[in-house]
Amino acid sequence: MKHDDRTHDVEASRDEAQAESTFSMLAAPLVDEALSHNACIHADATPESLHQLRVALRRLRSLWWAYRPLLDKQENTRQRALYRFLADAAGRTRDWDILLELLAQEQGEPGDGNEAPASDHVSACLRDARERTLAASRETLVNADIRNVLHSALASTSKELNTAPERHLLRRFAAKRVRVAEKSLRKRMRKASRAKRPDYELLHDVRKAGKKVRYLIEFFGPVLDDASHEQALKRLKKLQQCFGELNDATASVALLRENANLFTGEADAHAALAYLKMRRKALRREAVQLLRES
Repeated sequence: MKHDDRTHDVEASRDEAQAESTFSMLAAPLVDEALSHNACIHADATPESLHQLRVALRRLRSLWWAYRPLLDKQENTRQRALYRFLADAAGRTRDWDILLELLAQEQGEPGDGNEAPASDHVSACLRDARERTLAASRETLVNADIRNVLHSALASTSKELNTAPERHLLRRFAAKRVRVAEKSLRKRMRKASRAKRPDYELLHDVRKAGKKVRYLIEFFGPVLDDASHEQALKRLKKLQQCFGELNDATASVALLRENANLFTGEADAHAALAYLKMRRKALRREAVQLLRES
């Protein structure tokens, strides 16, 4: 089951819709999606199911951020931190999947003469490490009782919003929150594009801010007056394709460094690390170029 990135149907009564009463309609499908992917992980933890669980949890975190002005700040912060913790639990195994995929590209397809030395042994050791990480991720998610956690968060937040004394038109509230997110994104894009040297941390900040804008536009799209948001969404998806690949390469470099002992020889580990660093460097340049063209 893949994430459905179509905007939610909040258009029927766009002038009368209230932000408070719309929250549960936006959040409930995300909770169901996260729980569906979590169930898939326990049955068969494919790279795609891990990735989709992390995406669903990130989207939940962004939705709670969108409603932050209407919620108790301390509780909202706690909820968002919990979603990040759960997403990171799924992400640790996903990082191994990405590393294995990138190393497979570096080694070449079987029979083309470009395989790295002792690739079968290395692959087996890395896959064993991946399975150990998966077992730890599963245990974390089970102990977190994710089903009750998400349903409880949805119920308590919906109650807080629906019993609040004030009401806010969804159209105005959504437009304001998107503007705040877009302003933050523009600020980070300027800072990253003006850096004398490509700075990964600055580029990573752009990636996170871009995801937030994208998710908010997907949430609130039908009630946003500005038609340019559709074009902005297309640009963001293109930008994040590159930034996502950069993040994958960077995470793989760090993971390989931490586990270089899994390689049979120092030369093999060095060759793999050199390949990943070369890929990271090229993607970092591409990301900066995209920013300067935006």
